Amino acid sequence: MYPLNNVYRKPYELYSGSAFVLGSIALSVAMPLTPIMTLPTAGIMLFYGSSRILSGYKILRYHSNLRRLPIYELAADEIPVSNSALFLGKGFRWDREHTQRLELARKPENIQLSRPTPMNLYFRNYEFHHDNFITRFTRSQSILNPFKPLPPVGGDTALHGIEPDEDDIYMNLGERVGHTLVLGTTRVGKTRFLETVVVQDIHRGDVVIVFDPKGDGDLLKRMYAEASRSGRPFFMFHLGHPKESCRYNPIGSYSRITEIATRIANQLPSEGPSSAFQQFVWRYVNVLAKTMEALGIKPTYEEIYKCASNIDNLAQQYMEQWLKLNAKNWEEKFEDFEFDDKEEAQARKQGRSPDAIKLASFMKQSGYQDSLADAISTILSNDRSYFEKLVSSLYPLLEKLTTGQISELISPDPTDPDDKRPIFDWMGVIQTGAVVYVGLDSLSDYEVAGAVGNAMFSDLTSLAGQLYKNGVGYGESTITKQKIRISVHADEFNELIGNEFIPMVNKAGGAGFQVTAYTQTWSDIEAKIGSAAKAGQIGGNFNTLIMLRVQNIETAQILIDKLPEVPIIMSTQLSGASDVSDPDDWVDFNTQNEDRIAMETVPMIKASDLVTLPKGQAFALIEGGQLYKIRMPLPKQDADPHMPENIYQIAKAMDGMRDSTY
Repeated sequence: MYPLNNVYRKPYELYSGSAFVLGSIALSVAMPLTPIMTLPTAGIMLFYGSSRILSGYKILRYHSNLRRLPIYELAADEIPVSNSALFLGKGFRWDREHTQRLELARKPENIQLSRPTPMNLYFRNYEFHHDNFITRFTRSQSILNPFKPLPPVGGDTALHGIEPDEDDIYMNLGERVGHTLVLGTTRVGKTRFLETVVVQDIHRGDVVIVFDPKGDGDLLKRMYAEASRSGRPFFMFHLGHPKESCRYNPIGSYSRITEIATRIANQLPSEGPSSAFQQFVWRYVNVLAKTMEALGIKPTYEEIYKCASNIDNLAQQYMEQWLKLNAKNWEEKFEDFEFDDKEEAQARKQGRSPDAIKLASFMKQSGYQDSLADAISTILSNDRSYFEKLVSSLYPLLEKLTTGQISELISPDPTDPDDKRPIFDWMGVIQTGAVVYVGLDSLSDYEVAGAVGNAMFSDLTSLAGQLYKNGVGYGESTITKQKIRISVHADEFNELIGNEFIPMVNKAGGAGFQVTAYTQTWSDIEAKIGSAAKAGQIGGNFNTLIMLRVQNIETAQILIDKLPEVPIIMSTQLSGASDVSDPDDWVDFNTQNEDRIAMETVPMIKASDLVTLPKGQAFALIEGGQLYKIRMPLPKQDADPHMPENIYQIAKAMDGMRDSTY
């Protein structure tokens, strides 16, 4: 075993191996010796020559792998699915030997092995200037074409080519409840990795929820095709296609009434002076929500906006209902209640309804005690214009969420007989084992996309607490304590994240939630959350890290800092010459050539390695800090009978679900 195995040398074994094989053939043909001696000798020579040729072939294969990896494609139905592990792609476990090989591959004498050959460059230049039968052949991927173009993946192919012996890489499913973070710059394979994982989740039977801020049509169609193939219910919520979308009320399901105020107030600025105004908004919305619940009004963004704009009318309805239930003959007393012109004028001056102010005053002076009525009276006692300044940040948010067709999606009316689009909620999704695609169309309206996405996350977090405590089916005739795997995939994670996401990744694993978040840089998370400490708190809850090509050194450092330094062996060539001063010696000078081997410690991978990763390749830190180098399968372009041509076909296929509202 050599201390330094140089796999970048020329394949000298081919020369000696060929000589032995030819000698074996010549010996068998010429038969210069007796057969009993010739045949064993020829056999030994053939065996030895073949083994040498095989060793040389491995060197050639290694060199070829540095420049061009074998094409790796899988159709959706070829992606392996397991109930114990998650398939990530092909690759190998990265260790000290691979760091050693990568260092050697980048030495000046070896660097040309991972770069295009001169003939390859010549034909690429020829193709640029010509278009004829020659270029049509040289552009093809035919095995007869020795000058075929390299795959358009960019990066440094040596990063994966240093290990020609790949295996399928799997991650234990038990690790997924520790959540997974996928980092990579735009257009390097995050969505393809998401598809690979989602296909497995759907066929494994997980409840699958995908948040896609951009609204990727190919991802949507893939999810529908796999749900159809596996016979799973499918729901599409898409802000960019409201007519074809299902409907969903982000604040319609809750275990505590205070959650409504939290989900709405969390969309508002909370840093610095804005924090006080956010608290005013929270209290105002909480009073509205409690009042609406008491009146039997189902909370939606539209109803909240309507009541917030005219709380006087809501207050009057509540106090009248309370008095009917708790005070006998209150109408007679109210008729005799004195409310002079001065008080009425003061109410009008403050922009308040005299009738509502009169009722509040009547309850107070009559000694009727109700905490909610007192809270409403406190709001009514403020000048309307002054109070609206305190909660002014609420109205622009509600205006965005209740304008146009978006209002019908996120403030659905289940009693409308003309709107047959399904209405879903998360508990119903979990109970039916459904697959849900959420397209937020953030390119068209960033603010609305963020608000709806955050509200959905808040709803899911609340549901996680309910599932953790009570199991699925709480409040129904049958309750199951069996854990249901809920796979949540958040693409463009930085556009969705808010304070409500912290408890989800921190505690929801116990309820069966397994979150996979995808984003470009960690700086995006810090910028959105507004606090490096909170961003670090979120990052600390992702036990698995998968990093594709990144352009941000700080992001690359997240992975590098988790890896140890490793010792590698480096050789140094030394040569020298010296004159001989003795005139009687026939030697005029001495020369010296030597190779010195030394050990040095280097990082297992460097930031430059992550910056130069080819598309579709990644480093994965899984299962307690084990580093793997993986490449993801390319999608085969074979026709899929379950794949719709466009999302309108999906909406048409969902017609059978139009009456299945819950």
